[in-house]
Amino acid sequence: MRRALMRRRAGQGAQSSRTRTSPAQSLRAAWHALVPRGAKGNGLGLRWKIAALLACGCAVVAVAIGLLIHHARLDQVAGNARSNATAQLVRVRQLYELTGQVDRSDTDAALDDPDLPGPLRRAALAGQRTTYLDMASDDPSVWAARPVGGRTRHVLSIRESLREQADEIADFDRQLMISGAVVVGLAALGGAGLSSRLSRELRTAAAIARRISQGDLDARIHPPRPPDARHAKDEVAELATAVDTMAASLQQRLEAEQRFTADVAHELRTPLTGLHTAAELLPPSRPTELVRDRVHALRTLTEDLLEVARLDAEVEKPDLEVHPLGRLVETIAERAGGSQAAFTARGTRAAYDTFVRTDVRRLERILTNLVANARKHGGDPVEVWVEGAEVTVRDHGPGFPDCLLKDGPQRFQTGARERGQGTGLGLTIAFGQAQVIGASVELANAADGGAVAVVSLPRA
Repeated sequence: MRRALMRRRAGQGAQSSRTRTSPAQSLRAAWHALVPRGAKGNGLGLRWKIAALLACGCAVVAVAIGLLIHHARLDQVAGNARSNATAQLVRVRQLYELTGQVDRSDTDAALDDPDLPGPLRRAALAGQRTTYLDMASDDPSVWAARPVGGRTRHVLSIRESLREQADEIADFDRQLMISGAVVVGLAALGGAGLSSRLSRELRTAAAIARRISQGDLDARIHPPRPPDARHAKDEVAELATAVDTMAASLQQRLEAEQRFTADVAHELRTPLTGLHTAAELLPPSRPTELVRDRVHALRTLTEDLLEVARLDAEVEKPDLEVHPLGRLVETIAERAGGSQAAFTARGTRAAYDTFVRTDVRRLERILTNLVANARKHGGDPVEVWVEGAEVTVRDHGPGFPDCLLKDGPQRFQTGARERGQGTGLGLTIAFGQAQVIGASVELANAADGGAVAVVSLPRA
């Protein structure tokens, strides 16, 4: 870093000056050089953002300190050079007044030197003793001049080369730049190291939160600690504690809800059994049929609630065996839909040659619920077909509502009025039983209308 030209008035002398770069402008230019306008760090991780921020901060501080040190050193060199030039000018003047000659032994002294800078010449002819510092030329130097003579004025001047001082300042600037770069690099490495722990803990918290959202309510960021153990007090630890507390509270509430549902359904079974027996003893009549129908619906709902409670508690154990999928689904479709569920084994023999490992009872429960849902809420005809290891159930009704496709089946919510009334437990049970046997259920709407449910089974 160099200042192009520095001029200062010494004693009674005058010097012309050029505009200096203020420290604020230098800092602003350094900041824009480090962080370009419009730069976005959204693609960077938190660790690298912190490291970049620390590096930029240290770089700005290093530039500011470097500029201050550079200007201080330059001012010191300039002051010494002007003082020496003024002293030499006094010695040369004394010798000139005694001998009438200019001594060129030590300095480049001259009378009316043609290379004398114009501002310095004008100041000297005006009766001032001045100095002039030129650090921008290829041969940096300092000038000192004063008027001599009577009516016919002449300008006595001396010139001293400052190449050695300029080289010294250049080396000093290089050392400042190298030191600043080392400091910035160490700051970046230190920031990355310090933020690694923070980033790791935040990623762990995010992973645990995702596991909790997927249903793993036993997941915790921090394992249980004894009461007398010391706990961290930083913000990340507070976040981890809050997530663990939230997960524990959510788990307690869900378990309480599941226990309540199971208890209610279990307690209803005994009176419903008696009510069903009593309804069977009623004499045949239209009111008797209505009572039996409502008792059957209430009993079915109770059994569904018990099944949902068992699925929520994850106590169901599948009995997996190898079966030919085509023959199995054909039998299930006939029992589930009767004449209203048309079965098709697409791919001819390929559907019957595909073997899957599944629980027959649970697969029948899944397909029965899907067919019943299609018959109740969709439109005829209801089609069931096998293609590879996938079983597809399709109706020709209004299709699934958007909220069902987006959020999945919700208990006691049918989604749309046009799909009829119901408890909304059929699809919930189908999804739960599919998870037990390692299958998956995907819902969609056909392009030409109708709801489509695809059950993907693991091959044997």
